[in-house]
Amino acid sequence: MTASRLQHTISSSVVFLIAAIVAYISFTQEPADAFLFPRLIAIFFVSLAAWNFVRAITGVAKVGAGLDMKEFKNIIPGLAVMLIFVFFAAKVIGFYLSSTIAFMLIFTLYDPAPLNNGKAWVKRLIVTVCFMTVMYCLFALLLKVQTPSGILF
Repeated sequence: MTASRLQHTISSSVVFLIAAIVAYISFTQEPADAFLFPRLIAIFFVSLAAWNFVRAITGVAKVGAGLDMKEFKNIIPGLAVMLIFVFFAAKVIGFYLSSTIAFMLIFTLYDPAPLNNGKAWVKRLIVTVCFMTVMYCLFALLLKVQTPSGILF
């Protein structure tokens, strides 16, 4: 097994495990009506993860060259921000506020524009506000999904 195929197999098994955990949680929580949308997404997520896992195990997936250490190190800051703000801070300060902060931080981390560029900060702020407005309208108004609420939101 080549390194890229092994990486694909390991990553697809982790994604499948996460999908299974999300599905389990969505099907065991109450009230059931509040988890209808997450259940639909979980079924879709598990199906795609299982399909990807089978393709990785059988070698059908064309996986490319894999992920080298430099690329992995570039991912770590964004992953850390996501884990801290979306999964932990959401319960303290609320889902939408923590997601807004996380989005802005990740956008700032990966935006090639210099930090002292005022126009870049305006662009980041506008894109963040627009993105979070769409997310709020989608989840709160259209789908009426229950999200973690905190002190502020």
